[in-house]
Amino acid sequence: MSQEQLGDALNITFQQVQKYERGSNRISASRLWDIGQILDVPVSFFFDDMSDDTAAHSPRRMKSGGVKDDYEENPSDPMARRETLELVRAYYSIKNPNLRKRITEMVKSVATALPEEV
Repeated sequence: MSQEQLGDALNITFQQVQKYERGSNRISASRLWDIGQILDVPVSFFFDDMSDDTAAHSPRRMKSGGVKDDYEENPSDPMARRETLELVRAYYSIKNPNLRKRITEMVKSVATALPEEV
């Protein structure tokens, strides 16, 4: 899809699309969602190739001038961890619903069979 076609679908100029692509202008969450819908990809698609360094320097992860790891920052909130998103993304990339169900059952079985960590 060309920048012009994307701009038309978003009801903006292709120059604005170029500014988004170059990083000259920020993209709002709702605009990013719209782009994902037009391109038929989840919003997470746009972050798949993000380097660990870039992710580590996001405003959310910057604290007191230092970079904090997800485990340091949110040890009690596993839903905020990158590994959770990666696991969910991989899980839903499995197209066979019966296989997904069997994998879910296996993970639950393993989780209940392991002793709790202290």
